[in-house]
Amino acid sequence: MEEKEVKDQSHINWYPGHMAKAHRLIREQLSLADIVIELRDARMPDASANPMLQELSVNKPVLIILNKADLADQKQNEEWKKHFENCLVLNSASDDLTKTVVKEVKRILADKLARAKARGIRKKALRAMVVGIPNVGKSTFINNIVKKKVAKTENRPGVTKNLQWIRINEDVELLDTPGVLWPKLDDQEKAKKLALLGSINDEILDKEELVLFGLRYIIEHYPGLIKERYGVDENSEDLLSEIAKEKKWLGTSNIPDLDKTVNLILKDIRSNKIGRITFEDA
Repeated sequence: MEEKEVKDQSHINWYPGHMAKAHRLIREQLSLADIVIELRDARMPDASANPMLQELSVNKPVLIILNKADLADQKQNEEWKKHFENCLVLNSASDDLTKTVVKEVKRILADKLARAKARGIRKKALRAMVVGIPNVGKSTFINNIVKKKVAKTENRPGVTKNLQWIRINEDVELLDTPGVLWPKLDDQEKAKKLALLGSINDEILDKEELVLFGLRYIIEHYPGLIKERYGVDENSEDLLSEIAKEKKWLGTSNIPDLDKTVNLILKDIRSNKIGRITFEDA
């Protein structure tokens, strides 16, 4: 692969104004919640953790949900689950989502419920604040758990902008919150993983550099997948050009169309066309 792939030409940083507002709203509403449900992307359980959200919820019970588990490496799913005290590994589109999540919330808050019962306090719905970075599947999670479309879903960051309480059943209600990053992405390795899986808008990125980063990781950790998908030698010095040639995507003077190739690979990575890949080892 080309030498330029090892040189970082851009510094990824993205913190729109609506995210700063969302952080303030989350902080204001957190006192109303009994538990925080933090969604992360199972393909990058560490990079998709927002340290600001973790700081805000330090005094609250937290249920971590590694979402999109069907896109991640099954072995890594099992290993990552061991890292967290309270954790579910799932796909938010699964049929038994509501039962699974409500059961886990009630288990985590069992002591709180028992104390309330002992004091003769009338039972009320438990309140769970749902948080996470952009594009981890929060809106799909909310809609499926409530069994109706109450949150807008799109495969891009920054769709949900407001906070709303949503009743699941008589036992639990959720507070949906916007997906938020943190002001400065100092760890560029994590930033690239966030960008690679769509948590940062494409418009601010050098896509070619990003795709080369993704290809390097896949070739190192999942050898054979790139060859199987694109029919090229993974050790090629100019892998993007080789893929373009294999696809017969050639422009004037038979110059490989790298833009088209980069967009294809990025789409394939995000949609699981290459295979079940986790971009972080547990």
